[in-house]
Amino acid sequence: MARNIVPKEQDYSQWYLDVIRASELADYAPVRGCMVIRPTGYALWEAIQRAFDEAFKESGHVNAYFPLLIPSSFLEKEAEHVEGFAPECAVVTHAGGDDLEEPLVIRPTSETVIGHMYSKWVQSWRDLPILINQWCNVMRWEKRPRLFLRTSEFLWQEGHTAHATREEAMEETLRMLEIYRRIMEEHLALPVIAGEKSEGERFPGADNTYTCETMMSDGKALQAGTSHFLGQNFAKAFDISFQSQEGRQEFAWTTSWGVSTRLIGAIIMTHSDNDGLVLPPRVAPVKAVIVPISTDDAVLQERLLPRAKELADRLNAHLGPRSVAVDTQFHLRPADRFFHHLQKGVPLRLELGEKELAALSVRSVRRDTADKRDLSWEGLEGAVASILETMQADLLAKAREFRLARTRSVETFEEFKERLDREGGFLEAYFAGGKAEEKAIKEATMATVRCFPLDDDSRGTCFFTGKKDAKRAIFARAY
Repeated sequence: MARNIVPKEQDYSQWYLDVIRASELADYAPVRGCMVIRPTGYALWEAIQRAFDEAFKESGHVNAYFPLLIPSSFLEKEAEHVEGFAPECAVVTHAGGDDLEEPLVIRPTSETVIGHMYSKWVQSWRDLPILINQWCNVMRWEKRPRLFLRTSEFLWQEGHTAHATREEAMEETLRMLEIYRRIMEEHLALPVIAGEKSEGERFPGADNTYTCETMMSDGKALQAGTSHFLGQNFAKAFDISFQSQEGRQEFAWTTSWGVSTRLIGAIIMTHSDNDGLVLPPRVAPVKAVIVPISTDDAVLQERLLPRAKELADRLNAHLGPRSVAVDTQFHLRPADRFFHHLQKGVPLRLELGEKELAALSVRSVRRDTADKRDLSWEGLEGAVASILETMQADLLAKAREFRLARTRSVETFEEFKERLDREGGFLEAYFAGGKAEEKAIKEATMATVRCFPLDDDSRGTCFFTGKKDAKRAIFARAY
């Protein structure tokens, strides 16, 4: 069955698509650039969603919902915003058999319509801050779609907040970036570099954009999530104004931030192997599967299966509902049953045969390392939980070590080009260029400034312009 997946060393792009198909995460929709998220993929998205949603609510945010359709005039109110998104917009011009008086844009993001609503809701400093998030779909007409990474329609969350002061809004922007970093590392086992985007990579209409950048197993970068300090740009465009405590009329300061189903692509390309999907236990829809095995159907049905269900009930009471499943695909050979769950990325397999039944044990097999252990039924809950937590930590450590091994410093543009072509990965260099220099580097190498890391305030000579007092930047080719 492994032959259904092309090895990543042979064709990385095809390997990625093969893993998605073999693990039944998604399929192509009849509309170009769109995808159908299958039950396994959607269960994974729900697990990711729960982790982030809980963190948002703990930090004081509430969920709401805003319309799919936005008047086209809204996008035109913020010039830089409309310039950035116009090529990606899908527009509705007919409805109910008639031409619309004003075309409606299917939301590529919701800053404009939310800004319109905030202008109605905010009158006084007492109405601030507003801390709202929404889970929804958006549409961006991608020219080169790829499942999960870039699709014309995708699922995401977008947080939008309004504040009385610049300091509050900036604090919120960085607070959400840190929440993203924490959830990505602790739950998705994705080691990220938190940093500020360059001028050329900044979100249209933002004063500052901050990002979580992570490295995939082919050495390319993936932008996993962004948090934007919008200043007063959208507040002025949509008249989000309020009377301050001093009695002055002032414009609010706003932020926006989002992550999407792109994170599923990040999990696939960070952790999976040539056999199929590998999932971090904390977001795996099924964390363990118990596989009863016997050539004697009577033993299988009357002794092993009931015991497997009892053990599953115990584990589910400890790990959470539906965390552990029982495999009943008795029409398949044991090896095929094993491989079915391996390809779907189930973190832990628990084998229960007649030998294990007699010993009151199960044989555990880790998905990521294939390490085997015999676990006693007594204390099984703690043993399984410990293995899953160890696997979670190991996946993060392995990905971090990979990134560190593929990150190199360069001092000249010639060295930059040579190392990028020969080794790929992340390149660290001091950079003090603007949009024109970023464009020149991208045209010459296909690499972009991924971010200026927040934890590195060192200064040096720009490798491209020769200017002094340049900030440390991370460059890479990216998805």
